[in-house]
Order: sequence, then structure tokens, then C-alpha cells
Amino acid sequence: MNPPIPRTALQLRSLIRRSGELEISLADVEVPQPAADEVLIRVEATPINPSDLGLLFGAADMNTAKASGSAERPVITAQVPEKAMKAMAGRLDESMPVGNEGAGVVVKAGSAANAQALLGKKVSMLGGAMYAQYRCVKAEQCLQLPDDATPAEGASSFVNPLTALGMVDTMRREGHSALVHTAAASNLGQMLNRICLKDGIALVNIVRKQEQANLLKAQGAKFICNTESPEFMAELTEALAATGATIAFDAIGGGKLAGQILTCMEAALARKAKEYSRYGTSTHKQVYLYGMLDTAPTEIVRNFGFSWGMGGWLLFIFLGKIGPAAAQKMRERVAAELKTTFASNYSHEVSLAGALQMQAIAVYGTRATGAKFLINPNKGIAA
Repeated sequence: MNPPIPRTALQLRSLIRRSGELEISLADVEVPQPAADEVLIRVEATPINPSDLGLLFGAADMNTAKASGSAERPVITAQVPEKAMKAMAGRLDESMPVGNEGAGVVVKAGSAANAQALLGKKVSMLGGAMYAQYRCVKAEQCLQLPDDATPAEGASSFVNPLTALGMVDTMRREGHSALVHTAAASNLGQMLNRICLKDGIALVNIVRKQEQANLLKAQGAKFICNTESPEFMAELTEALAATGATIAFDAIGGGKLAGQILTCMEAALARKAKEYSRYGTSTHKQVYLYGMLDTAPTEIVRNFGFSWGMGGWLLFIFLGKIGPAAAQKMRERVAAELKTTFASNYSHEVSLAGALQMQAIAVYGTRATGAKFLINPNKGIAA
């Protein structure tokens, strides 16, 4: 039985002042009344994704972070380097809610039939501002969870699953037959591996540690390349030749890796070329940058001919392009395979206040594989 709905509830907010200081704190906000087509959800699980950290921390140097406030109401401050302030211009002095997705129980519903149908149900939702005890969204933004699923199991039903499915869909729409993924041992990477195994798609997984390679191998991955290997470029070329992969999705962003992938794609394709061309092979090679685990500049050495592309890929832009019908089919697949293909693993569960402890920030702020946090905004409050 759910507790009475309070008048106000906690919400985590991020503020960057014009003075160059980041402040992350908990605010009391009014619990909204749902409109006819909306539902009010008691949030019980919301993940800290890499995409959330960009809004949470902004361009602040978290090495300068300091804690103040109380255990129940911690406040984290940090300095934003002067050279990074220009990129923060659009959010200065605006307190912003954080959290892309989450899951919980619908405790109040508007009068519309689709809203009333969700009353008392466990749902996952996408819409921002999820690091809060209560969240009001349109009923159409919700995905009803299976009866035997917990909010924790449904908390990551959107960003990672739809990103992984979106990568496969983009591959097909652009005429490729196999793909490459970096940071491949992440929750998203493991999900993509399961999709490709289930759908019979060749996938080249790029990792940076042997234990990550071992993890993926145990899950059935066939092609795994470790950037720490002294033979990385040769091993990647062999994997690309074996799979025919000509599209890659890179979560790293900075450094040389994206360019190295294009170089190896060209080398793999050149093996099959019947005659030499000073312009390189004619097959198009594509790398999409979808993350910024490395914020350094992207470096490329143009030794892969002229038939190539490098650009950005963002889930929300992709969903806008494919339209609601195609997006709904993806969501239905996620719901059907929530505990198998699209299962997520978390290393820690914390409250809103717990997410603002320095020791927690030191862990999830690294964006390391195997260190994924789940926030339960109502943790410790009787249900």
C-alpha cells in the first residue's frame, strides 16, 4: 500500500552560476496534479547513465568538488574552468532537474482512459527530471512493466535498450550488414551483444581490458578486440575482414580510436579490392560518435580513402526520424525481453542524498564498466 501523496517532495537539481560554480542539491518541489492525459508516478528506481552526468556535472572539474549541507540535504559544489564557461552559457543561473529515465508506481491518474488504465501499475518512463520522488508525465510516455518485473528491473527500459536497438536499425537502414561497438563491456554493450546474437548479426566488440574481454566472451561474443593488445590494429582488421563490418558506434569520442576503426575498415576492404585506387576503396565506411567518455579532441589520420563518414548519433534525434510507430515497436520488444535481452545490472543502489555523497560521486563519476548506480528516490520511506 502506497503512503499518502505529499504536497511537496524532493528533487535533485544542478545549477551552474555565472560566477563559475556548480551546485548540486536537493530541492523541495510541489507534487503536481496530473492533467487528463497524465499520470503521477512514485519513482522507485532511476539509473545514473553517462548521458545524465553531462547535465549533472556540466563542465565542472569534479576534482575541485566539495561537500557541505547535512546528511539528509547534502550540497556538492565544484568549479567550472573559465575556458569551459562559454559552453555552459545556455544554462547559467538556471536550476535544472536531472535524470533521463526511471520506473515506479502510478499513484494518481488523469481522467483519460489511457491514464486511468495505468493507475496502480508499475511503469517505466522517459522524460527527464527523474531524480525525484514523484514525477508527472503523459501516459503515452510510459511503458507498463510486466507483472513480475520490479521498478529496478524496468528502470533502464529506454536509454540503453532503445540506443542498442537504434544502432542495429541504423545499420540496416544505411545498408550495412555488421557493426562495431566500443566500450563494449558496458551495460549497453552487453545488451547490444545479446541483440546481435539473437538476431544473427555479426558484431565486433572493442574493449580496453582483458577482464572486459573475458566477460563478453563468457556471454557468447565471437569478435572481441582489446585496445591494450600490442597487436590491436591487426586484430581489429582481422575481425573486420571476417565480419564485413563497415559501420561503428563509438562511445569514447576523444582520442584516436574512431580514426583507427576507419583505418582498419579500409585495410580489411582493400584485401578484396581487385585493383588499386589512389582514392581508396569505394565501399562507404561510417563511424558514429554517440558518447564522450574521453572529452579530448577526436584525432584522425586520413589514410582510409575518400569513401567514409564520421558524425554524431543521438537517441532522441534518431527516434524523431523513425517516427512513433517504429519507436513503439522497439518499446514493445523491450517490454517482452525485459529480463533477458534488455536486463541491466547495477553495482550500487542509493537514495537521492546518497547520490550526493563524495564517495559515491568518486565511483559513478568515472563512468567505469561495472560501476553503474541506481537511485531509489524513495529509499528508506515506507511503502
